[in-house]
Amino acid sequence: MADLLLHDTSSPPPSPPSPSSSPPSPSFIKRLLGKRRTWVLLFVIVYALLLSSSWNLLRSILSWYSTTTTATSAIGWPALYASVLFGAVFGLLSMTTALAIAVPATVVTWITVLVLLAFAGRKRRSLVADGRNITADIARSTMKIVLKEGNLVAAACAILSYLALTRSREDD
Repeated sequence: MADLLLHDTSSPPPSPPSPSSSPPSPSFIKRLLGKRRTWVLLFVIVYALLLSSSWNLLRSILSWYSTTTTATSAIGWPALYASVLFGAVFGLLSMTTALAIAVPATVVTWITVLVLLAFAGRKRRSLVADGRNITADIARSTMKIVLKEGNLVAAACAILSYLALTRSREDD
């Protein structure tokens, strides 16, 4: 109590630093990244960038096709090249989307399996070894599925774009 009375109360307490001068605290960043809204926003931004860049690529392929077909009377080969490029763009876009959806689901599955193995009484060393094997198996099966679906989308888009390009050229 005597210490409180001896303390000089005439000077004001130091003011906290202004928020604009100090960097954000790590706990704020952790809280921000822990929010589902942040990850949804990041996903939407990345997907919008992918769509924008693929849209520009598709427009450049289409302009190349139109200049090639107006310069020559050939329909088949330029349409085939353009449709393969269209298929590749849509295939890569679908694989990227599938991976963005599959990775969180795969991580949840992986964590669930490891937790169940830990509760089943596995030793740490065997759990680590099993975790490595499970990780390799899950990653392998996920990539097989994503590649197969991406190739199916690419083939379907290539066929449809070839038909659309040749029919539009025949109509002109």
